[in-house]
Amino acid sequence: MTFPLSYLFFFLTLILGTLLAVSSPSWFGAWIGLELNLLSFIPLITIKMNPYFSEAALKYFLIQALASTLIIMSSCLILLLPPVSTSLILMALLLKLGAAPFHFWFPQIMEGLSWPQTILLMTIQKFAPMFLISYLLTSATLTQITILSASLSAIAGALGGLNVMKLRKIMAFSSINHMSWMLIAMSINDTMWLMYFFFYSFISSSIAIFFHFIKAYHLSDLLNLNYSKSLYSLTLPLSLLSLGGLPPFTGFIPKWIMIQIMILNQMILPLFILLLSALVTLYFYLRIMIPFILLMNPGLSFNIKYLPSTSLSFFLPFIVSFNFLGLLLPFTFISM
Repeated sequence: MTFPLSYLFFFLTLILGTLLAVSSPSWFGAWIGLELNLLSFIPLITIKMNPYFSEAALKYFLIQALASTLIIMSSCLILLLPPVSTSLILMALLLKLGAAPFHFWFPQIMEGLSWPQTILLMTIQKFAPMFLISYLLTSATLTQITILSASLSAIAGALGGLNVMKLRKIMAFSSINHMSWMLIAMSINDTMWLMYFFFYSFISSSIAIFFHFIKAYHLSDLLNLNYSKSLYSLTLPLSLLSLGGLPPFTGFIPKWIMIQIMILNQMILPLFILLLSALVTLYFYLRIMIPFILLMNPGLSFNIKYLPSTSLSFFLPFIVSFNFLGLLLPFTFISM
């Protein structure tokens, strides 16, 4: 898919809106930054006159507009009813983020986007709401609401992706599950969730880039692929294990640090929920891996579609070098 040069302008204003929301000293300025971010992302969704893109853009606009309305209304009441208004702002930011129990819109919109657009939705679009949530966590009540939302996100992300066959929906539920780890990290300190967000963004983006270049949108698309090089058929399965947090891949590094810190803070019950949900998410990652591992034999392949593109060869060193960093230096990270 080719992108017009004019979309560079919308991408820059999207980044500008995120920075404005993060650095604003008032909720009104943060609201303006979130609105600029929203109005910049809508043109990036509607690249073509496609009903799927148009439907996703309309759904995204309605949900984000509802959350923005709650933010500006609650910020006006912050002097009259501080506990109620801050709780409403937190709920609105969780709605913008797509965290449970307000996650219903996220998989539906992900299904109507292309892979480059899903990268923006899974990474950059989550940055400003998460920063604003981290600013809010100054009271015990708001922290408990965030931990509850994180536990619900872990359960919803794990159970929601069990019987799903569409790859974009699987990545959406995976994003909801990883959001639970970042929300828990927010309740501890800011450095932890930024570290986890950095690792998650790179790993999920590398997998989405891989799916984009092989043009895979459904599990059945993976059954029809045939690669002449085993390196291609091994890169995605091992990257999925890294996203699932299986040691000693790179995705295990932030989870290992989070496990240690949660034990030190005696957060045993949330840790049990997160680990149990991570085990379930590994199951639907393994479902994606089976076609790559078992059905790459030409004798078992149902149809030979095409060989890997040269564009993927350009991104392959990036995908391999980051996702397999834990394999190269396992003892350094385990001893942290």
